[in-house]
Amino acid sequence: MKFPKALSKTGVVFFPAFDWSISPSHPEREERLLYTRDQIFEEGLFDVDGITEYQPELATDKDIERVHLCLPSVREVAAPSHFISAGGAIAAGEAVMRGEVEKAFALVRPPGHHAMRNVYGLRGFCVVNIEAVMAEKLRRDFGPLRMAIVDTDCHHGDGTQDIYWNDPNTLFISLHQDGRTLYPGSGFPQEFGGPGGYGTTLNIPLPPGTNDEGYLYVMDNLVLPALDRFKPDLIINSAGQDNHFSDPITDMSVTARGYAEITRRLKPHIAVLEGGYSVQSALPYVNTGILLAMAGLDTSRVIEPEFNPEVSHLPEKTAEYLKRLCDLMMQRFDHREELAVKEFGSKTHHDRAYEVFHDETGITESRSERITVCQKCAGASILRSRTSGHGKSLTAHAPLSACPSCLAEAKEAYAKASENDYDLCALQLRDEDAVEKKGRLA
Repeated sequence: MKFPKALSKTGVVFFPAFDWSISPSHPEREERLLYTRDQIFEEGLFDVDGITEYQPELATDKDIERVHLCLPSVREVAAPSHFISAGGAIAAGEAVMRGEVEKAFALVRPPGHHAMRNVYGLRGFCVVNIEAVMAEKLRRDFGPLRMAIVDTDCHHGDGTQDIYWNDPNTLFISLHQDGRTLYPGSGFPQEFGGPGGYGTTLNIPLPPGTNDEGYLYVMDNLVLPALDRFKPDLIINSAGQDNHFSDPITDMSVTARGYAEITRRLKPHIAVLEGGYSVQSALPYVNTGILLAMAGLDTSRVIEPEFNPEVSHLPEKTAEYLKRLCDLMMQRFDHREELAVKEFGSKTHHDRAYEVFHDETGITESRSERITVCQKCAGASILRSRTSGHGKSLTAHAPLSACPSCLAEAKEAYAKASENDYDLCALQLRDEDAVEKKGRLA
């Protein structure tokens, strides 16, 4: 297949992590990208004028600690491949920000969107949230960018949601199979963000079997209008590919050409590979379609060998549900400021207590979080965490552009935290790009 010149200069970072897998037969293993590599070379995509391959960088401990508190430490929970996967996303983002390319696709593994603020090891195949690590590195190097992260993985991006729950400058949108039918069991419309970022978390739970038509309806009637109103400087696509009709661990009906059209309409500046476990029947074709769409090239001949025309039919009941959901979420998004006043207006602080299950490590984390309701900044956050057999931690977080009061509140909470009471305490000062730690594990 011979391609014309790319209409959009597009960078590609390719890192299949040959030395890392959860187990030889686990869905998250090196074969996920080996067939894609063969497909890309067979089609000659790296020979297309306007498509440039970049080598991944190596993320640093500091890059990861901007986002995560790792227990007992970064080096004890993350393997070398996690540093390179996150570094690959960083390399893709930097190429876009430097103006070398208009768009970039980080074809990297291991994935990361289930990795939350506190990391104890694998969770949903993830350890390091590679999109968040990239995003915060770009903000550090290129200024306080306004970003949108659109997660099209079949599983709810609960880790990314956790990280950006209270961030008014990051719009997180997750399209995923309904959490009542799939891990991690979250991602419902009422999950709308904290007091500093109320309405900048949008969850769209989709019925099993949702196909190209359903996804494109949601793109046109919710995602794109929300992006138009939010006006981000940068759109990042967490490009999970486990919505494909042949994926072995999910129940959706998207095709390779459907993925390409989703990408074409979304127009992400950066796409980062997340899930997708149909390693032969889907991933090579979906990845090819996404790359072609980002480069502005024809995708009409991207057809997977097991394509079934029956997946093109969207049941009327599903179509009606998607219309109601999009109308509801668009209305809530448009009135998010008034809703925030009703929800938090009379409070000085917002408290919430909840549990997080880290499935791959078998750890249940009990959290209590206090967020300052502030009119001048996003507000300080004090997160206390306890796990059976794995100790207690405290993270005091002062956001970007923190006001003097919230900065002082975060510092005071950290200063008062006794090392006798916590195994690890962290103070994250975003304006200073600094993290302080103390405690037995520090």
